[in-house]
Amino acid sequence: MADKKNILTYSGLKKLETELEELKVVKRKEIADKIKEAREQGDLSENAEYDAAKEEQGHIEKRIEEIEKILKNAEVVDEDEIDLEKISVGCKVKVYDFEFDEELEFYLVGSTEADSLNNKISNESPLGKAMIGARIGEIIEVELPAGNAEYKVLDIQRNVEA
Repeated sequence: MADKKNILTYSGLKKLETELEELKVVKRKEIADKIKEAREQGDLSENAEYDAAKEEQGHIEKRIEEIEKILKNAEVVDEDEIDLEKISVGCKVKVYDFEFDEELEFYLVGSTEADSLNNKISNESPLGKAMIGARIGEIIEVELPAGNAEYKVLDIQRNVEA
């Protein structure tokens, strides 16, 4: 079974590459030093510092593995080639929310980059799926757990957010 493609924007790719480099170069050395110091304290069976350092090492190695898998299967969206006639991954979208009578702005990204606190919504989320392919002026209907919602597409731009 082939691994799922991870759709990333260019800025998302750069952030993951930077995090991976930090983990491999800086964090691995820091944790190795902590483990070495804890070993030098003697009996490891009751050494809380050693246990904590080994646990932290496990978390770091797991994250390195996750990032490497994401990058191995990454498909990077070229923001310069985005068709601004319709919504796609890599777009910044402004919509009107009929229910709350307000304008909202979203960045449509791959699921790896999704971050609702920063208005980055996944192309796999209900709203993200509904947005894909929509054009300015169209009404988008989204089936949400709390009921249906309607949005009008007001603007589509390239995602220039870093």
